[in-house]
Amino acid sequence: MEKDAIDFGTVNVSKLFKKLFFPTLFGMLGMSAMTAIDGIFIGHSVGSDGIAAVNIIIPMQMLFTGLGLMIGTGCSVVASIHLSRGKEKAARLNMTQAFLFVSLVSALLMAVMLGFPDETARLLGSSERLLPLVRDYTLWYVPSWIFIAWEAVALFVIRLDGAPKVAMASSLVASVMNVFLDWLFMFPFGWGIMGAAFATSISTVAGTAVAIAYILGPAKRLRLIRLKISRKSLRLSIRNIGYQCRIGSPALLGEATMGMLMLMGNLIFMSHIGDDGVGAFGIACYYMPFIFMVGNAIAQSAQPIISYNFGLGAQARVRQAERTALLTAAVCGLTITAAFILLPEWLVGLFIGLDNMAAHIAVDGFPYFASGFIFFIANITAIGYFQSVEHVRPATAFALLRGFVLLVPSFLLMPGVFGVHGIWGAMPAAELLTTVAVAGYYMMNVRKAHINESPS
Repeated sequence: MEKDAIDFGTVNVSKLFKKLFFPTLFGMLGMSAMTAIDGIFIGHSVGSDGIAAVNIIIPMQMLFTGLGLMIGTGCSVVASIHLSRGKEKAARLNMTQAFLFVSLVSALLMAVMLGFPDETARLLGSSERLLPLVRDYTLWYVPSWIFIAWEAVALFVIRLDGAPKVAMASSLVASVMNVFLDWLFMFPFGWGIMGAAFATSISTVAGTAVAIAYILGPAKRLRLIRLKISRKSLRLSIRNIGYQCRIGSPALLGEATMGMLMLMGNLIFMSHIGDDGVGAFGIACYYMPFIFMVGNAIAQSAQPIISYNFGLGAQARVRQAERTALLTAAVCGLTITAAFILLPEWLVGLFIGLDNMAAHIAVDGFPYFASGFIFFIANITAIGYFQSVEHVRPATAFALLRGFVLLVPSFLLMPGVFGVHGIWGAMPAAELLTTVAVAGYYMMNVRKAHINESPS
């Protein structure tokens, strides 16, 4: 496998960011494509009920991805700082502890879901009509979710090890395999929603295998290390994992925001319109991982540059990396928003026929929904910066603000004022207000810095 040599401390920041960003972006979009491809095949094979059923269970999948992103982010930040100070063994130790932690927690959550599939579906808002579809998707997809968590951690490690193209290959292998298996299982075999779940499970395992093979084989510095088994080692491991989780918790909250967005949207659309509303919202939610992954790609590409130089004390390079990331976020956000406003019929038509009631609801709502994308991506980028420099409190506060404090009230209050358009506008409202809060916090800190630098 190709290994890219990357010097985070001396190479031009813009060149570094580009070298990381494009492979990271394509790899993450490949990961998102797995879910979207499922949706396209399900929409044309099972119909809008199939899309609605998948949208019921996806918030739980977001939890597993968030778990991996949380420990992966924390591990990457801590390992970046260790590497910048020449402590390679400490970086490997933190990485190994991260994999162990995510394995244990994922296995526990999977056991609960597989043991109680109907109860899980009802808890997530499934109607009795959708329950059989939700159950089938759960039983055939959930067994692969531990691999989702492993891959999330592995991709952070691989990029930090200087091999972003390997990380991209891991994601693209899974995506390409998923296209073929979705078609095979759902059309020639006629396995319906179960086929979609089984195809995605196999593809997830295959993509993760590529990432793990790199770590176990040709990785340059970040390879697994044997953990000591003693009371002292266990205490230190718990402390290290706790610190990694603390740094990475905003990443978990970012995925939780996606899960909460889907959960609240499902519940509110179900109460206002019914299954067709959930189906329409489900189409939008198939696109949300793409939007999320664009923001994530920007944040994760900037993270090793920022963390490494933060460890060196090179503040000018840290600020340059963050400016580059925010500019990229603005350009990407505006481009995606324009596509959703100008081409809603085409975007909806990929999933279901435009004569479907769910399609009409989605086409009408997409422009309102898309108005929040630029703020959505900018907020992920800003929170990623705070994580990268170990400023956990503001990162956590803004993640909670956008995902719970503002999002839930927006879903509950806006439909009463604006009707169905208010449901579509709940996410944009929450993200816009969060962006205002982030900008206010930044300006306040700049003002404090100027006061402290002024001669007394």
